[in-house]
Amino acid sequence: MAVDRPPGAFSRRRFLGTAVGAVTAVPFTSSKASSMSSPQTTSPQAAPAVKALVFDVFGTVVDWRASVATQLQDLARQKGKTIDGGAFADAWRAQYAPSMNRVRTGELPWTTLDRLHRMSLDGLLPKFGLTLSDAEAAALTRAWHRLRPWPDTVKGLTRLKQRFIIAPLSNGNIALMTNLAKFAGLPWDCVLGAELARHYKPDREVYQSAADFLDLPPAEVMMVAAHLSDLQAAKTVGLKTAFVARPEEFGDGTLRRPDLKPDASVDVSAQSFEQLATMLGA
Repeated sequence: MAVDRPPGAFSRRRFLGTAVGAVTAVPFTSSKASSMSSPQTTSPQAAPAVKALVFDVFGTVVDWRASVATQLQDLARQKGKTIDGGAFADAWRAQYAPSMNRVRTGELPWTTLDRLHRMSLDGLLPKFGLTLSDAEAAALTRAWHRLRPWPDTVKGLTRLKQRFIIAPLSNGNIALMTNLAKFAGLPWDCVLGAELARHYKPDREVYQSAADFLDLPPAEVMMVAAHLSDLQAAKTVGLKTAFVARPEEFGDGTLRRPDLKPDASVDVSAQSFEQLATMLGA
């Protein structure tokens, strides 16, 4: 699949799997205690013939904050420094949306997330008293390629893969998503997302590209995310939506708090990927 197509010029070739039968979303109650507040569930309702699930990755599939913080602290110790890895991770992540907005507004040409992460890192290192060589900074940038999955992620995805096409729909570039899948054992069928669309979420082109590349109507693609803003944007394109709540991931609250309850943009709500698989008959 070529990645140098102009925006909107997506392949119409159906290249993955066979169609899957209709899915019915059913209400659920958790019989197990949870370490976070239980999200509300949606009312029973029939979903269309969903054939593919596409996933937000950072925060939904993987625990980016703890993973990045640990790697930062390990590097600092090797350099004889002590830093607050969580604070550094938060500060780095705080540059995520503003850096992508520079691309979205045309201030920067198309730039991959790896490159944006590196640009943000170069600005943060002096503030935390770290001096790195170019090679060390490049290696640290790839910390985002080495993020640990949530405990339910791999089992849940493996179950879902038996019934649906599954793919990331992330702002991460293809190399990042591919390396992360290898590191975390994520069983994707293919990699979709921003680099193919040449747009960053929440631009509608990203969500539309998922349906276009898979040669499916939007209503046969379900966006899965822990972030309601992601689901709200997907809904405007006609994708179905599934909300999976994740625990507090932003530490001291310097970034926005995670969403713990679904809203009107949500078709299906679950507390884990495994619970989502059960609800969708996988």
